[in-house]
Amino acid sequence: MQFQSIIGQSDIKNKLVELVQQNRLSHALLFLGKEGSGALQLALAFAQYIVCEKNGLPRNQQKVESLFLEESSIAEKVKISISDSCGQCAACKKAQQLVHPDIHFSYPVIPKKTGTPPMSTDYIAYWREFILSSPYGNVYDWLQQIGAENKQGNITATECNDIIRKLSLKSFESEYKILIQWMPEYLGNEGNKLLKLIEEPPPNTLFILVAENDSLILPTILSRCQLIKIPSLDVTTIENALIEKNNIQADRAHQLALVCDGNFRLAEKLLEQTEEDWHALLCEWLNALLKNGPAAQTKWVEEMSRLGREKQKQFLYYFNHLLGQSIRFRITENPLSEKEKEFVIRLNKLISINQQKAIIEELDKAAYYIERNANAKILFHALTIKLNHIIKDNIVFA
Repeated sequence: MQFQSIIGQSDIKNKLVELVQQNRLSHALLFLGKEGSGALQLALAFAQYIVCEKNGLPRNQQKVESLFLEESSIAEKVKISISDSCGQCAACKKAQQLVHPDIHFSYPVIPKKTGTPPMSTDYIAYWREFILSSPYGNVYDWLQQIGAENKQGNITATECNDIIRKLSLKSFESEYKILIQWMPEYLGNEGNKLLKLIEEPPPNTLFILVAENDSLILPTILSRCQLIKIPSLDVTTIENALIEKNNIQADRAHQLALVCDGNFRLAEKLLEQTEEDWHALLCEWLNALLKNGPAAQTKWVEEMSRLGREKQKQFLYYFNHLLGQSIRFRITENPLSEKEKEFVIRLNKLISINQQKAIIEELDKAAYYIERNANAKILFHALTIKLNHIIKDNIVFA
């Protein structure tokens, strides 16, 4: 993967190239970015840039010098003016297909056979397919790809031992060995096995950890990494990418970009469903809450529970978006479609800002629980009851 194929993030791309050119690259990097920001894609492109035979650091230089040179700068001795990998050399082609022998991967997995410890290498074919087909996919998408269903993925002690073994060997083709570990949040205490390796790695070894939530990573690992913060994508970047990649109307792309809150994965998921589907479903729910009574509410919950977790989350995100727009609309008129504008005006007449904020909190909680395999029927029944109390009785739940 090349930098040029990644949506937005031009500042981060330039920073990564400068780290190499100015000899400020640590042996352990933490790419920290929210879902859909492109953090994993940047890690893959950066690894390809490092091993590129034409535009990366020359191989023969490393026989006498190190990528992490302390006394003198490689950039002074090797003039590097290219800001991306060439994409044409043998190393780049292998890296693009995720088959380069010196770029290793680690990610959450489940046991392939009962009683056997799970290993990333058991799922490498699935991993390549996942990255090439769903480059902005999240950990839920990945676990479904490998048939995890409701099982929890992990990066185990056995996996850590295998990482230590791989990185202790000499490189095959490149001068550098690179480990890309996706979602180190799933390491747990087993990550302590990697501390010595991360702190004192073999020569020409680079760790790239790609995470979404640094609070779930062992502090001992965090303290040994150079932090690279990946910002969420802005509305304009997502809008332009949707138009270019999916050939959709600008108005539709703009609405999706507003809803997804910097998450390109969510924008693509929302694109799979029409806006009218969510709007009709939302109106049906509110009518059941305010006018039609328990029988209509139960019928709606039954229909909603059959949609599947991903669609349920998308619906909640859509409602959340409209609530956010409703709050903003009280201050200034936002660029909304006629249907959304009419809905927002009615909603503002019906409930106060505090009630809207309370509903947003409940929707966020519901999306969180859905992602963690909560029973959809029970969850939406409870959510319906809570929204009923918030809207009709102005009761805010703690």
